[in-house]
Amino acid sequence: MSNDTDAKLVRMANQIASFFATQPGDGTSGAIQHITDFWDPRMRSRMGELLAEGLADGLTPEARAVVAVCCPEPARG
Repeated sequence: MSNDTDAKLVRMANQIASFFATQPGDGTSGAIQHITDFWDPRMRSRMGELLAEGLADGLTPEARAVVAVCCPEPARG
């Protein structure tokens, strides 16, 4: 993890995925909706960069599934 902000993003994604997993229904959809609604676009973009760079190792499998949907990796070109 390159800095404290990146570590906080990973921790928040894990917490959100963990919380929604305990709720009735599809926890993944709830977590995706929460991140989409409440995370600033810069936060989602940075998380996508972390995934693309292989720096999001601290994500739980559940959180990784969530952010893979709502945090797009940067375009490669």
